[in-house]
Amino acid sequence: MPSGRSASKNVNGLILGAIGVVFGDIGTSPLYAMKETFAGRAPLTVEPATVLGVVSLMFWTIMVLVTIKYVAVIMRADNRGEGGSLALLALVIDLTRRSRLTPVVTALGIFAAALFYGDSMITPAISVLSAVEGLEVVAPELQSYVIPVTIAVLCGLFWFQSRGTETIGSLFGPVMCVWFAVLAFLGVINILHDPGVLAALNPAYGAALIAQHPWQSFLALGAVFLAVTGGEALYADMGHFGRVPIRLAWFGLVLPALVLNYFGQAALLLHDPTTLENPFYRLAPEWAVVPLVGLATAATVIASQAVISGAFSVAHQAVQLGYLPRMAIRHTSSSEAGQIYVPFTNWTLFFAVIGLVLAFQTSSHLAAAYGIAVAGTMIISTIMISFVAVQVWKWSLWLVVPLLGTLLLVDTLFLASNALKISQGGWFALAIAATSFITLTTWKRGRGLLLQAMAEKTMPIDEFLRIKEPSVPRVRNTAVYLTSRPEGVPSALLHNLKHNQILHERNVLATVVATEIPYVDDSDRTTVSDLGKGFYRILIRYGFMERPDIPAALRVVRHDGLMFDMDRTTFFVSRETVLPRLPPGMAVWRELFFAWMMRNAVSATDFFRIPPERVVELGTQVEI
Repeated sequence: MPSGRSASKNVNGLILGAIGVVFGDIGTSPLYAMKETFAGRAPLTVEPATVLGVVSLMFWTIMVLVTIKYVAVIMRADNRGEGGSLALLALVIDLTRRSRLTPVVTALGIFAAALFYGDSMITPAISVLSAVEGLEVVAPELQSYVIPVTIAVLCGLFWFQSRGTETIGSLFGPVMCVWFAVLAFLGVINILHDPGVLAALNPAYGAALIAQHPWQSFLALGAVFLAVTGGEALYADMGHFGRVPIRLAWFGLVLPALVLNYFGQAALLLHDPTTLENPFYRLAPEWAVVPLVGLATAATVIASQAVISGAFSVAHQAVQLGYLPRMAIRHTSSSEAGQIYVPFTNWTLFFAVIGLVLAFQTSSHLAAAYGIAVAGTMIISTIMISFVAVQVWKWSLWLVVPLLGTLLLVDTLFLASNALKISQGGWFALAIAATSFITLTTWKRGRGLLLQAMAEKTMPIDEFLRIKEPSVPRVRNTAVYLTSRPEGVPSALLHNLKHNQILHERNVLATVVATEIPYVDDSDRTTVSDLGKGFYRILIRYGFMERPDIPAALRVVRHDGLMFDMDRTTFFVSRETVLPRLPPGMAVWRELFFAWMMRNAVSATDFFRIPPERVVELGTQVEI
């Protein structure tokens, strides 16, 4: 049992890590949120009533959507310790299984994951660009360098992904601690110039702004919402750091620093409205702007790193849960299982982010594209958490309806405000989300049709053993036939028998099963069934956070008459070629898209970490 000192040290380490990873996105929002409210596409007039009203709305938005919704409510809903859209989806699907709500819940969860991809492209672009724009504050003639410097920083960031973050990850926490300390300090020194700004802690100032300027306030909500973008990371990264460290970091450092900085910017605007061009950098004295630009750039790189890592994690979970084809996934840390690198995702994000910077040019223009994806994700999270509250936590409807109903109303107001920015750039996030949703659902549906078509042609194993097996000669050693269906005879076995007319001494029909929990205990990893006559069926289970390794799973199998020596084991893999048929199982263009994904999927040999020299691959054509 760990001592109190070691346990405390461990918690402190997790808190430091959470500060470095979880809060990067929301922690860099002060760079642009206040500026966009007054200088964005729907600006408000800089006067005491509007400044106090806006900062009051920001404060209560943070309190309601982050502190109450995520920290107090949603973080209670973990899937074996894991959080995030797909983890919540797996949990809710299990709760609604075999009900009419399952298709609706599934579609919502997949769309939430799809929205995340749009967010993961915009976040690095707006964060780094807004930090580098501090050069304009240092010297206006440096404006022409903003785009090149931003692109150079982003190129370095994405190029570094393949090397992993293990080396510099230890610096993330300390750098972000300095960042939040600076946010708080800059806020305090400006609040001291006008302490009256703290009156905006009273929600009546926000309510008064809405009452006096209802339409303008509604438009401004799209910019106010920028103060909470990144709040969903508290739940998504819960599996890495735990619920308690994230909550302690939020209440102990991040929340106070953010609130002080926003109120400091409000005090500065009250004192000098001309600082509206960039109120964040104007918080600092002139001599401190250059080092502040450097610190802000480092903070935004860390924030972007967290979002990119999150995109890798979502891609990994989607592959494991059957929503994406097999793709190359590399582990970049010898000690942290969650640190992975997905080349396809990395370079897709890279080209999209660079394209956004070149197309939108400024953080103000990018702000128009930002927010709608996050608002959509937040609405879906509220809907899905209601199932957990009623069915798992057993909350009374008298509590669920007013609490989650209020949260859903607030989410809807922010989504509606952000929807007005669709023509100004919000279309990009929706286009990426739609493309991702089509990809995820096409693969899931296509795999279902493929398995159905293969089942129609599959011979039952007992019939095979009765008719085919007795007349076939046997050779020594073991053959493992990978099959996606845990019943019937694999097509690879039938092809091998047809062409080679032999069977091995031992024949293992192995199926990898993706579970709806993040990790599977080693004791539950495999289940062996003896089918008789030297045939065995093995189910190998993996959680959606794990990477399959079939040889490693087989090495520990201990069953009567069945032990694996990899040097005497041959793996037979079937590679299906999909052919559309009439009438099609889904739209022809989707079938062609699915067939293209099948052709470009990573081979089972690489994905399941099977030694290539032990593999025999057999092709088969399947109509769907």
